[in-house]
Amino acid sequence: MLIRSGKKDLLAWRAWSDRASMGLAAAAYTEGLIRALLAEKEELRMIFAAAPSQNEVLENLAKSPNIPWERIHAFHMDEYVGLDPAAPQGFGNFLRDRLFGLVPFKSVNYLREPESYAKLLNAAPVDICCMGIGENGHIAFNDPPVADFEDPKTVKVVELDAVCRQQQVNDGCFAALSDVPTHAMTLTIPTLFACSHLVCTVPAATKRNAVTRLLTEETVSTALPASILRRHPSAALFLDADSMPELD
Repeated sequence: MLIRSGKKDLLAWRAWSDRASMGLAAAAYTEGLIRALLAEKEELRMIFAAAPSQNEVLENLAKSPNIPWERIHAFHMDEYVGLDPAAPQGFGNFLRDRLFGLVPFKSVNYLREPESYAKLLNAAPVDICCMGIGENGHIAFNDPPVADFEDPKTVKVVELDAVCRQQQVNDGCFAALSDVPTHAMTLTIPTLFACSHLVCTVPAATKRNAVTRLLTEETVSTALPASILRRHPSAALFLDADSMPELD
């Protein structure tokens, strides 16, 4: 059930009573974008985030009988450096198990090396990005210390900050902080912002502080990288009751 909605600058947001309803709504919204865009062009390019926050969205997208996946090129947005390629925590593996290996994409492009991946991404515009927000307000792995709204790179290697690494433990992806890689490859903020449509799904109480800052702070700055969403002409934010802030 939809319990609240609003807008902050250009960013439209909706809050749902539970994660299941939120995920279903975000997937339906994404499917609507896909079908509308494919009515106007032959193929689409989409970027997907890999995180537990995306589970319900990915599950509903994978089950949909109405999406022509064979007309869509898939990309993922970040990947750890130094992790065993077979590790289930790998973001490419996460997406393979939950979406990429379940539906017949036109192509699936995995992030293994920044320069070649940047060339693939820059070959044509990206239509839709399905993403989340980190506990520290990051988007992809653009944590506050490395976030750059004017970043000249398409993909870069970054050092993960302590809050970001602890989130991976909080999410149940790693047993201990010492197991979490210290570096990752990430699409930069301008790369994400250049996507025609952003669908941002952010459940759970652990994200409430970041969402509160996103929807209440006056300034858009790299101190909260996700604040850039407020300047995007087509960004939609999906919340559940746990992540929805207390607003006047």
